[in-house]
Amino acid sequence: MQIEQIYTGCLAQGAYYITSNGEAAIIDPLRETQPYLDRLERDGVKLKYIFETHFHADFVSGHVDLSRQTGAPIVYGPNATCEFDCISAKDGQEFSIGNIKIKVLHTPGHTMESSTFLLIDENGKDHAIFSGDTLFIGDVGRPDLAQKAAHMTQEELAATLFHSLRDKIMTLADDVIVYPAHGAGSACGKNMSKETVSTIGDQKATNYALRANMTEAEFIQEVTEGLLPPPAYFGMNVAMNKKGYDSFENVLDLGMRALSPSEFEVAAEETGALLLDTRKNGEFAKGFIPQSINIGIDGDFAPWVGALIADVKQPILIICEPGQEEETVTRLSRVGFDNLIGHLAGGFDAWAKAGKEIDTVNRISAEQFAKEVKIGESKIIDIRKESEYCAEHVEESYSKPLAAINEWIKDINPKEHFYLHCAGGYRSMIAASILEARGFRNFTEIEGGFNAIAKTDVPKTDFVCKSKVLK
Repeated sequence: MQIEQIYTGCLAQGAYYITSNGEAAIIDPLRETQPYLDRLERDGVKLKYIFETHFHADFVSGHVDLSRQTGAPIVYGPNATCEFDCISAKDGQEFSIGNIKIKVLHTPGHTMESSTFLLIDENGKDHAIFSGDTLFIGDVGRPDLAQKAAHMTQEELAATLFHSLRDKIMTLADDVIVYPAHGAGSACGKNMSKETVSTIGDQKATNYALRANMTEAEFIQEVTEGLLPPPAYFGMNVAMNKKGYDSFENVLDLGMRALSPSEFEVAAEETGALLLDTRKNGEFAKGFIPQSINIGIDGDFAPWVGALIADVKQPILIICEPGQEEETVTRLSRVGFDNLIGHLAGGFDAWAKAGKEIDTVNRISAEQFAKEVKIGESKIIDIRKESEYCAEHVEESYSKPLAAINEWIKDINPKEHFYLHCAGGYRSMIAASILEARGFRNFTEIEGGFNAIAKTDVPKTDFVCKSKVLK
């Protein structure tokens, strides 16, 4: 028996590849399936089942393509209704893979079809659970995303999750390994650990939601407290995972269509496509195509695309560093952005060399900011998360998280200058590009963000431990 966690940092997502005696199972696969096909061929094993812990909201799974390519059936837990062939398993149903078994434990609460898969080894011993978004390391799944359970409140879903954890998961032996679907950085929970593997015993000892003496009322209050609104694209990803989608190969072909600067310009005018520039924020600041939005491929690219673009049907034209086209298309497809028109051949340099119009961002160093700023007089917008802002911030600055830019941008006075920063420059350049695309020029973005500002003598609030802020 072999278990491999295939972790994707951009999505903070874990897929699982399991083999035993010539057969394999894959749990919660990513959209692009070729790496799995290559691995199956290299190992000389047959894919017997594709298991899905639930209808994912934060990414588009590769289950449909993988089943089509291998013939392996897709297995969900109870209550799952798909618009493609799938097995909606019964609670307690077992599936054999080589010399091991996967047992379905129905654990509703995050969603009503959510299930945990219990791996029983060759000796009949409970070995590990693949807990999906039911149980994370240090946290549990948020109970407000269930598309099928719109008739239930988040408090009712939380109560359902409370009993799923206690009746199905906490009854397992302490040495059973826990493999979750996500780690720190995912929007599917509130306060997940950076660790991606644990045990039932460790989680009973350290996970706030598994306290032995916790009441149902306490669980509901703590699990629902402080939930941020889910990103707008979540519902659309759920729909794609339930209904099916265009093949990844077709999406890749569209995105890999190379357009000359003139063809790119015409396509932008004719389609109304969003111009997505995935270069590093420093390069973008020095020059970019007017109206383009910068979301760097080197950061939390896919989640920010989903959070800020929201509509997965939005047509997109790509500007990226030459050689990064396939990676960009792949990462867009993972969150369902399939309506790709093509990419700029030769990247931004080709556009500039063609003599096309370019724009820039007014960016200054933290040292220059320290010389210019007048605390109490200058307006400073901090676009980090509220928890980051509460931990420590520049005195008299305003907290305006990037995720809420479409709300707070309406309140900006276009005649009043302001400074803009995040933690390191990645998010503030996203905001700067959106602001410029909406016609705002009355701001200065700070290179290096708060991390660089903190090294200057600009007055800051006293540091507060983030863990205390989050409680």
